[in-house]
Amino acid sequence: MKISIYELLEGARKAHGMVVIIDVFRAFSMESYAFSRGAARIYPVGDIDEAYRRKAEDPGVLLAGERGGVKQPGFDFGNSPFEVMQADLRGKTLVHTTSAGTQGVAAAIEHADELLLGALVNAGATARYIRAKNPQEVSLVAMGLAGVTPTQEDRLCAEYIKALLENRPYSCENAAEQLRKTDGARFFRAESQNSAPEEDFWLSLDFDRFDFALPVQRDERGRIFTQPVLAAR
Repeated sequence: MKISIYELLEGARKAHGMVVIIDVFRAFSMESYAFSRGAARIYPVGDIDEAYRRKAEDPGVLLAGERGGVKQPGFDFGNSPFEVMQADLRGKTLVHTTSAGTQGVAAAIEHADELLLGALVNAGATARYIRAKNPQEVSLVAMGLAGVTPTQEDRLCAEYIKALLENRPYSCENAAEQLRKTDGARFFRAESQNSAPEEDFWLSLDFDRFDFALPVQRDERGRIFTQPVLAAR
């Protein structure tokens, strides 16, 4: 198994084989928590206008996501794991659009053999899913900030999954302490609490909390969505 790490939108466009699009703060952490609250399907879309069109077509869907980290007008949720943890999402369908993670999905979907959505909360399950499929090539894409600026948390997640796939030890012991001072600092600013509460930081860094991977599939209309797939230990 050949494993490569790419970064940002440019990396998503280059990725090949089985591709994992990684967004720790916060897109795919949020999706994982939404599924833990009972969500049935999540449709990741790159274009925010597409999200609004989906809502107009089916008022029963819930809109989630952000631009510039901020929840958008008419959206039911922002991009916050903590926010969705307060909701009862049993049986609900979400349409999710973000500045980084879902942009990476849009950039990689057509040339990936299979696409997975990754974060630290489901990293171990993602690695087990990949190992069970045993693809020849794996591309781990750390999406960074808005898909244009590298971030420590996404790179850490990519390196962690790579180490798991290679059966190598990888120390995450000081991750929270380091990230709190760098790319996670925004979660501790008073002015950010409405859009990026402190709880999102800790929820996003709960390593291997979930036992499911998030493979991307297509529905009967050809639209991409994800549902959790158990990756047993």
